[in-house]
Amino acid sequence: MNVNKLETFIILSECLNFTEAAEQLYCSQPSVSMQIQSLEAELGVLLFDRIGKRLYLTQQGEHFKPYAEQMINLLHLAKNHIRQLEDLSYGKLSFGASNFVGVYLLPSLLREYSVKFPNIKINMNITSSSQLVHMLDSNKVEFLILSDRVRIDETRYQRTTFYKDELVLIVNPSHHLAQMQHCTVEDLVNETLIIKPEQSATRTYLEDQFKEYGFIPSKYMEISNLEGIKQGVIHELGVAIVSSFAIQQELNHGLLVKVPIQGIQFLRGISYVYLRNKILSPAAKQFIPLLDQQKNPPHF
Repeated sequence: MNVNKLETFIILSECLNFTEAAEQLYCSQPSVSMQIQSLEAELGVLLFDRIGKRLYLTQQGEHFKPYAEQMINLLHLAKNHIRQLEDLSYGKLSFGASNFVGVYLLPSLLREYSVKFPNIKINMNITSSSQLVHMLDSNKVEFLILSDRVRIDETRYQRTTFYKDELVLIVNPSHHLAQMQHCTVEDLVNETLIIKPEQSATRTYLEDQFKEYGFIPSKYMEISNLEGIKQGVIHELGVAIVSSFAIQQELNHGLLVKVPIQGIQFLRGISYVYLRNKILSPAAKQFIPLLDQQKNPPHF
């Protein structure tokens, strides 16, 4: 199957306009049309519906698109890998990360990596867990770094946990709990708990832990972003349970107070994940040992 046809199909499937696709591909509109017709003939199905002046992907086109993306992305990866075998001053380190990991845990590691390999382009995609898995499946990234609470098919993916993170209760310094050396879950019954939406792996994990300890928060406030949650606590909208790694600056500046919950510790692992049959690039193989060398906080 011709690579140019696949690239033409992917671009046209995104813009759904022959003129725009031709401009992006630096070719003529008839050339785009001929490549699509040739691809459709090869597959034996229509990939696009032409209704009036508008273009739509058919059901077959929708199903074919992720396969086309995988093939194109895999080819690009293979080219990069081959060149990196000879010269690690070339290429790209491309991976996906969850919000906590990408914002708080990885920047110092990426700095260390970029000093050692200054010409490797770093491409870190920070997005939701479901989007990350989709990117991995379509070869848009080589591996993921995310919480081990994200459910994946262990028969399909290789998961290695390299770091343990503790989730802790944070309150505003003026909150009555801020003056206590520790609290109990009963002290939280009437508090507004600021938490991520239901689709979040962190939310699912915390709610499972709450059930285990017989605790049901009476009031929720949902904020999808970790920075938003911290700001919510700072502005006295409620209390929250977040990564201890993500609040160091706020603790140091007196904007937040950490309050231990007596008899309870919320722990989660941070893992890197890739497809079991994946051949990692030399660039990735140089980065992963930096993850394995991470030291957990003293309480571990």
